[in-house]
Amino acid sequence: MKHDRTPSPLGTPRTTPFGSARTAVPHVVTVGIDGSYASMDAADWAAREALRHRAPLRLVHAGTPPAHPARGRRVLRPADRARGVLDRAAITLAYVHPALEIHAQQPRGPAVPALLAASAEAESLVLGSRGLSGPTGFAGFLVGSVAAGVAARAERPVVLVRAGERPEDAHVPDAAGAPSRGTPYRPVVLGVDLEHPGDPAFAYAFAAAKARGAPLHAVHAWTVRRPATTTPPSAAEPTDLTGLLGAEADARDRLGTLLAPWRRAFPQVEVVAQVVFGRPGHHLLKASLGASLLVIGRRVTTGPHLGRTAHSAVHRVSCPVAVVPYA
Repeated sequence: MKHDRTPSPLGTPRTTPFGSARTAVPHVVTVGIDGSYASMDAADWAAREALRHRAPLRLVHAGTPPAHPARGRRVLRPADRARGVLDRAAITLAYVHPALEIHAQQPRGPAVPALLAASAEAESLVLGSRGLSGPTGFAGFLVGSVAAGVAARAERPVVLVRAGERPEDAHVPDAAGAPSRGTPYRPVVLGVDLEHPGDPAFAYAFAAAKARGAPLHAVHAWTVRRPATTTPPSAAEPTDLTGLLGAEADARDRLGTLLAPWRRAFPQVEVVAQVVFGRPGHHLLKASLGASLLVIGRRVTTGPHLGRTAHSAVHRVSCPVAVVPYA
C-alpha cells in the first residue's frame, strides 16, 4: 500500500468517452474514510465498484481531527491517527478483495476542499452518507452536511452509500426470497430530465449497468404546466384528457430519442424507458426500492447546490445514489 501526503493522480489517465467535457481523468475509484462503520461500508462498496470497472481504489482520509488528551493515555498526533485509519482500512479491504490494487492518501487541510480535490482526480468519489464518531473518539467528517456539500460542488460523480449497505443488497433475492450474492444485479435507475438531460449522467448510468450486467431503467416524471394566469383554476373545470395524453406521448417520444444513441453505444444493456405522471422525487424513490444504484444529474450552471430532485434522493433513497455533474 502506498501513502501520499499530497493529492496526485493514480492510475493511467484516460479521456472520458462521453459528454461535452473531454478531459483526462485518472482511471481510479476514490473513497473518503474516517474510520467509522459508515465510511467502511462505503469503502467496501467502492472496492467492489473498482473491481467491476477494473480500476484501482484510492483511500482518502481528509480533515484534521482535534486532539482530546486523556490522563494516563498516550495521545496520538492527528497525522498518526489518520495513518492508522488508512492502514486498518487498507488491510481489511485487501483481505476481503485480494485482487484489488489499493492506494492511500492523506491530504492536508479541511475535509470539504480536500475531498473536492480528490474527486477531480478520480472517475468517481464514494462517501458514506452517515458519518459517526470514529474509534479514536473524534467526530467523523463524513456527516450529512459534508457529504451533501461535496456532492453539490464536485467536478466528478459522487456516490453516496448508506451505512449498513451489504453486497447482497445489490442483487435480487434467490428463489427462496433470501438475500444472495450469486443472483443477478438489481436494475440501475437513471432519473431523466427531458429539458436538461445531461450526457455525463447517461454515460455513468449505462457504464454502471454494463459493469453489473444489469438492466437500466430510465425514469422521467412529468407534470402539467399551467400557463401563468391571475384566475385560479376551478375545481369544476373539465380535464383536457386529449392534451394530457398528447403530453405523455410527446414525453415518451423525447425520452426514446434521448436513449437511442446510448442503446447503440451499449447494445448489451437492456433498457426500460418509463414515463410517469407526478413529481420526480416520489417516483425515483419508488423506483429505487428495487435498484442497485440510482443515478441523477446535477446542473453545475445552477450553482454549488443540489437541486430539488437530487436533494430529495440523497436524503430519502436507501440504495446508493450517484450524483453526476454536467454543464
